[in-house]
Amino acid sequence: MVQIDDKIISLDIFEKHFVCDLPHCLGSCCVEGESGAPLEDDETEILDKIFPLIRHLLSPEAIDIIEKNGTWEVDADGDKVTPIIRGRECVYTYFDQDGVCRCAIEKAHREGLIDFKKPISCHLYPIRVDKYENYEALNYHVWPVCNPARELGEKLGVPVFRFLKEPIIRKYGKRFYDEMEDVYKHLEKQKANQGNKHE
Repeated sequence: MVQIDDKIISLDIFEKHFVCDLPHCLGSCCVEGESGAPLEDDETEILDKIFPLIRHLLSPEAIDIIEKNGTWEVDADGDKVTPIIRGRECVYTYFDQDGVCRCAIEKAHREGLIDFKKPISCHLYPIRVDKYENYEALNYHVWPVCNPARELGEKLGVPVFRFLKEPIIRKYGKRFYDEMEDVYKHLEKQKANQGNKHE
């Protein structure tokens, strides 16, 4: 583990590789799972505000669920999450012509309709953040549906934290990300030194 400020970071975030491979996974992370995407408190208010602006991008079934139950819900663990359809895909998704599940919120953001890109938990995935009284723990979440992303990340040599540069800066700021880069360089130097010792 590594500590930056009050954040405890798993070494896997520096040592494992990851690059989303949508043509192969088909956006399964937006479909699989027992509940929707975790939400920050302020994001529930944002979803209430943007729903009228993204409504036209959602499926009739998703609209029906949102109008009946709201733009967010509380799951079995007591966490605020996005609603899901029939225990499957998030209500804020759509399927493109290739059958890939994509985020309607992100589409609306790209089209300039809203300022909000997507819930930070989605943007940061496969990093999962657990909040405690005095610190936050950043862990690397391993999910079989993301096997293609691990394979592509390994092939391209992209560590998890570098793939997630944009959302890490969005959540914690550039200085925090730059410190992660420093940690990575230190870890790589350590590995090189250990390799030299064994030669």
